[in-house]
Amino acid sequence: MAGRVVDVLDVCPQLVPQDRTKRFYDGFITVCKKNFRICIQIPDHKSMENARIECGWKLRHLLRGYEGVIKQRLAQSRDLPSFLVELKSILEKLLKCQRSEKVGSGPKFYTHLVTELEAIGWDKLAFVDPSFEVLKFAARDSRDREHFITVHLSSQHPQVAPTCTTELPGQHFNFSWNSQSHPLEQLYQQFQQVLCQFEDFWDMLDEIDCNTWILEPDHPSRSCTNRRIALGNNASIQIDLNPSNPRLLPECRFLGADNVILPLREHLNANIQSWNPQLSVLANLESLLGQKFPSPSTTKKEDFSMECGICYAYRLNDLIPDKACDDSRCGQPFHSLCLYEWLRALPSSRQSFNMVFGECPYCSKPITVKMVTGK
Repeated sequence: MAGRVVDVLDVCPQLVPQDRTKRFYDGFITVCKKNFRICIQIPDHKSMENARIECGWKLRHLLRGYEGVIKQRLAQSRDLPSFLVELKSILEKLLKCQRSEKVGSGPKFYTHLVTELEAIGWDKLAFVDPSFEVLKFAARDSRDREHFITVHLSSQHPQVAPTCTTELPGQHFNFSWNSQSHPLEQLYQQFQQVLCQFEDFWDMLDEIDCNTWILEPDHPSRSCTNRRIALGNNASIQIDLNPSNPRLLPECRFLGADNVILPLREHLNANIQSWNPQLSVLANLESLLGQKFPSPSTTKKEDFSMECGICYAYRLNDLIPDKACDDSRCGQPFHSLCLYEWLRALPSSRQSFNMVFGECPYCSKPITVKMVTGK
């Protein structure tokens, strides 16, 4: 049809608008039967010059060194469809260059890679994809804990620094890359050195994980800095450790019925000055709270994993009950979302600011919950 306005879906059928304004697109751009992840956000004034583009790692590698060209094409494009046509043309040329380079550079890349893997040790290689461009290595710290690093290489551009993903807490893995020597072996050695920086952090959490009942997260990764620990009587404490200074007092938040957690909070605040950085986090918390945490050696997790009194489930959207009736004779736990929906449906409930006041579904005693804005 002559004169028809070209739409984004005509150029990239898998690039889908995420809002009604059609200023934010997320999906894939397909070139030479290859899909590349891309997100594009267009400013309010709809000028392509200041559009924001986020690429998946494959597309980022392919466009390495061509950022200036992309900015120029953005500034020259009248709208998003015309820019996407230009971008696909650039990608087609780059992919054709890759294919022509692959014949000569491929064998050299794989020969060098095998040499490096032999230097690191084949037993350290936990996973490799068929193209040898995604490698997963295992490393152990001085406590014999296993850690993993995933490395994304480019066989067409071996001199370009790879992207890495790890489970290091609170930071990205920053490494130096020298493509002229043994870069992969050096990267692995740098990863092993960084592990030493967090050994005390993992020691603190391992002691907590082994000697208390962890309610959340269910299966914490090595990068996870927080724990929700059962205290008993439908009460728990959520802590968040500082990976750089794990022996300092962590951020603490008590969860449960007020009649149970208020005395614990007061006890903690009254003794906070006696925190001893020479002791472990677990030993300090038990000292400040004046009680031992329930232990897996003497109790069962079912004693603390009580179901919500409304939906009768323990986990709801991966969340466990975090609100309980304040009456000591009841103490029934609820998910905040369930309790909010329950109270909102009662004509006798009232709302003040961001709090909803009503009656406990079990004992009819007064109960409050914060408004839940999202599900």
